[in-house]
Amino acid sequence: MSKEALLIMDMQNGIVERFADDSEGLLDRVATAQGAAWAAERPVIYVRVAFREGAPEVNPKNKSFAALAGLGTMSENADSTQVHPRLAPLAGEPIVTKRRVSAFAGSDLEVVLRSLDVDSLVLCGLATSGVVLSTTRQAADLDFKITILSDACADADPEVHRVLMEKVFPRQATVITTAEWIKQLA
Repeated sequence: MSKEALLIMDMQNGIVERFADDSEGLLDRVATAQGAAWAAERPVIYVRVAFREGAPEVNPKNKSFAALAGLGTMSENADSTQVHPRLAPLAGEPIVTKRRVSAFAGSDLEVVLRSLDVDSLVLCGLATSGVVLSTTRQAADLDFKITILSDACADADPEVHRVLMEKVFPRQATVITTAEWIKQLA
């Protein structure tokens, strides 16, 4: 029997605020998934992106991360890198800090998953073309069973979100809504 964990990815203050247009609806759906996981006694793991002071892990050749590091707002202790308060973890729930786009890159996520005997991941977060895509690809290569909550993810480009959900992700994952996943938990 597989053991499933919910990964809430990059739902941190500095990223959520960039999606202000739909952040309330998205936060509601992610919070609903979080509550369902708690009720079904599924592990919930929070993934955030942050750097050490001075961002020594960011190479200037990395276009996107060099720009972030240059702002100086993505340090491990900065408010922008903390899990959004609407999704506050319960005491003891793991918060994984990654250093790149994938939830696995530069983090101890795989160690945490192995220690919990997790072999099935349910993914949600921001952004679809970033952490969700990169984590899906790496999780598939690591032989995890993957479910993506289509309405608990968002992207700055709705067309990119649609194409990934309808054409790309189904090759490696089950793509369903939060409500459909909650029905499966019952």
